[in-house]
Amino acid sequence: MIAEKALLGTILNNNELIKNTILTESHFEDERHKLLFREIKRLVSEGKSADRISLSMTKSIQGIGGLSYLNDVLSFADDTKFEEYEKLVYESWQQREKRNILTRATLEDWDIQRIQTELDRVDDSIVDDGATISELLVDIYEAPFNEGYEEKGAPTGIKGLDIVTNGFMNGDVIIIAARPSVGKTDLMLHFAKQVGWCGYIPAVFSLEMPKQKITTRLIASTGRYNRNKMRNPYKYLTDKQKEVWSAVIGRVSQTKAEIFEKSGQTVAEIRSKTRNVMNKYPGKQVVVFIDYLTLIRPSKFYNGNAHQQVTEISQGLKAMAKDLNIPVICLAQLNRDVEKRQDKRPMLSDIRESGSIEQDADVIMFLYRDNYYDKEKDKETPIGDMEIIVAKNRNGATNTVLVKYNKATGEIIDAYN
Repeated sequence: MIAEKALLGTILNNNELIKNTILTESHFEDERHKLLFREIKRLVSEGKSADRISLSMTKSIQGIGGLSYLNDVLSFADDTKFEEYEKLVYESWQQREKRNILTRATLEDWDIQRIQTELDRVDDSIVDDGATISELLVDIYEAPFNEGYEEKGAPTGIKGLDIVTNGFMNGDVIIIAARPSVGKTDLMLHFAKQVGWCGYIPAVFSLEMPKQKITTRLIASTGRYNRNKMRNPYKYLTDKQKEVWSAVIGRVSQTKAEIFEKSGQTVAEIRSKTRNVMNKYPGKQVVVFIDYLTLIRPSKFYNGNAHQQVTEISQGLKAMAKDLNIPVICLAQLNRDVEKRQDKRPMLSDIRESGSIEQDADVIMFLYRDNYYDKEKDKETPIGDMEIIVAKNRNGATNTVLVKYNKATGEIIDAYN
């Protein structure tokens, strides 16, 4: 019953969740909870808010248990655990149904085949996630005769990369890995701006850098301002740069980026906040960006076993991408082994705890800059080549795409297309 309370409290706290749940009132055991679920669903379907005040004015309030019981239910609310509560309620319903089937089977002397059929029905009843091949073929039938048909994901803003990957596809996890200070965060923010300007909603989870610094980076790369000058724009920006300041701010605002800065977030927290963004922008496609993977907190400690921790995180990101039908772009660090080789271009084995990441990711990109290994040149020549090495592409080709990178401003320039 605690799981039912927690689920209903969470839905009361965030009414949008009832639109996404797979459950119906029949999945609840407690009659009060069935009634409460039904009333919440009715109020939301009527475009009203389901809260303590609106529920207290319904005829069902006494059947629910009154205001004191509503307060008790709300005390269990936790948006980040919505899917966990949903699963617990469903599994409890399954167990009750199976017990009822076995009781009826004993009383009515069912044969084994009927018992198995009924038990299978309960196991298979959760979600209609299947489709016949005929239904699936309808969508693609006209493809050879329709010039406008093309599977495309969210654009990267880099022509050569879009050709290789076809953009960021829904359901995919894209890993961008490099050594520190190569330009991972700047490339991620370039992608976030591009998808925002193309009508998508970028949700940026910065687990390392404060959101104000992320904002400053977005302004600097968009306005081509040296980041050092951004520490005191009044003092260091030229009159000409100040003239376009308002236009630059407006351009950054057009991305509609949602930025989250809390450190040590779990995949469940990221998933919950992403769902909130999706509900905030109905009809818009959300693209998630995370900086970076090993700063995501696992739900368990696993006795400090880093491999198990990363496995949980990478599997959670893949499940989130698939279940929410969105692209998830996540940064990752490389281990030091890459520094020991003559050719310092990264390989799949260079990703920290690479096994699970390599398995779960749909696309893995590495970043490489020659200047990174020549500190004097890197300091004297802020603009140089950056290689984006597509080392894994589950649904397409691998290749290397060349761009220009301005380390001083953070700007990524598609100079070779």
